[in-house]
Amino acid sequence: MNKIMFFAHLREAVGEESISIDVAGRSVAELKELLANQYQLNQLDTVMTAINEEFATNEEIIQQGDIIAFIPPVSGG
Repeated sequence: MNKIMFFAHLREAVGEESISIDVAGRSVAELKELLANQYQLNQLDTVMTAINEEFATNEEIIQQGDIIAFIPPVSGG
């Protein structure tokens, strides 16, 4: 099982701070596609992804027990 964490507008879109699903063996890109389809998220290509608190690429493979976080770009002034 994997914990998927959402921040900022993604948290609002999903309606949860985090979810638990089994995505071990899938790439980050595959997870993004799964979440985009399930929650109608169309901006996942611009978010940063972290696995176990380290930034990850779309090609990285998720392992059992990994915690994945999606962090949107932050703007402000």
